Amino acid sequence: MQLIPAIDLKNGQCVRLKQGLMEQATVFSDSPAKMAQHWLEQGARRLHLVDLNGAFAGEPKNFPAIAEILAAVSAHIPVQLGGGIRDLATIEKYLNLGLTDVIIGTAAVKNPLFVREACRGFAGHIIVGLDAKDGMVAIDGWATVTEHRVADLSQQFEHDGVNSIIYTDIGRDGMMSGVNIEATVNLARAVNIPIIASGGLTNLDDVRALCAVQHEGIAGAITGRAIYEGTIQFNEAQQLADALTAA
Repeated sequence: MQLIPAIDLKNGQCVRLKQGLMEQATVFSDSPAKMAQHWLEQGARRLHLVDLNGAFAGEPKNFPAIAEILAAVSAHIPVQLGGGIRDLATIEKYLNLGLTDVIIGTAAVKNPLFVREACRGFAGHIIVGLDAKDGMVAIDGWATVTEHRVADLSQQFEHDGVNSIIYTDIGRDGMMSGVNIEATVNLARAVNIPIIASGGLTNLDDVRALCAVQHEGIAGAITGRAIYEGTIQFNEAQQLADALTAA
């Protein structure tokens, strides 16, 4: 079970949101690159970046900060990024810069053909991020809840060739209320590609709960506010996950 520190970028700063609300941003660092280096030193094996401004604007908005992060850590660990990725040229630009995987979210729902084209052009580097409320997919920075079921779209994107699905429970993201284990397991059972859990990871009990269901197809969990506010010590949590999921 891989725990993945999140670095959410807003106006070049490292922040965390509550339930996806831009006005509910807490700034944790003015130097995202130093933050990335910190998590590398704490034992992170992958980083999760989100261009929050880009997610709302529909195009990259934190490119300088992202470039600095990649320069600092991409030679050591994989880095994935979502937010504002709407065309193949943007994907190519990021991958050439050193990004390992791009995450397609809103664009995947609005334009499924884009996912298919991305998988063909950049096989093995495409992740789809599906954010949901009560099992229904939300888009546009969570501003709009659609009529699409998470499981249905996940099966479609699996067929297209994405390498994994990041599943975020909107109601729990940034709220320190625990992971929605049941919903995450249900989605993992619906597909044959790895699921990365996101939203609500708060303490070591959540790590234990996720590790207990790893065999269902849950490959990792993204953690944000908990590691910034200290309810989880990242290195301790990763060591626990390793011990609980050792082959």
